[in-house]
Amino acid sequence: MSTLQGEHIYLRALEPDDLDFVYRLENDTDLWEVSQTQTPYSLFLIKNYLENAHKDIYEAKQLRLAICKQESFESIGLIDLFDFDPKNQRAGIGIVIQNQDNRNSGYGKEALELLLAYAKDYLHVHQLFANIAVHNSPSIALFTSFGFQLIGVKKEWIYNQGIYTDEAMYQLLF
Repeated sequence: MSTLQGEHIYLRALEPDDLDFVYRLENDTDLWEVSQTQTPYSLFLIKNYLENAHKDIYEAKQLRLAICKQESFESIGLIDLFDFDPKNQRAGIGIVIQNQDNRNSGYGKEALELLLAYAKDYLHVHQLFANIAVHNSPSIALFTSFGFQLIGVKKEWIYNQGIYTDEAMYQLLF
């Protein structure tokens, strides 16, 4: 079995054909709180991003992979390593599953398991961190199930629709 292939999903590099999928995800206002986005992304910007997605993680300092179902090859989400710091062997990690039908189905857990193994075994990171809004119970449960530990809370860190929300930082040491 491939490093980035699980039982039900696989992770793959972004392709030019992912333009519409990434555009929809990036412009889904329900996800903006998670991604810290405040303005829509144009097709032009997404297209330019995809044209540069081939850059090595050591150059771009990030890696974004599509989460795809094995049986249908359908893209259902994205999983990212960001703020990659090879000197200190750490990176941030984030995941988003596109629609409610695909959430709570084990796809996110499988994707996270695959990317954790890749980060540890191929990128040789020593630690990963995840920033999660304190009210995002499903994400907190997902990350803590892999051993991520709460290391701090940023008070009133996220401002969304007139409300301040705390953001927790979770860390995993390998």
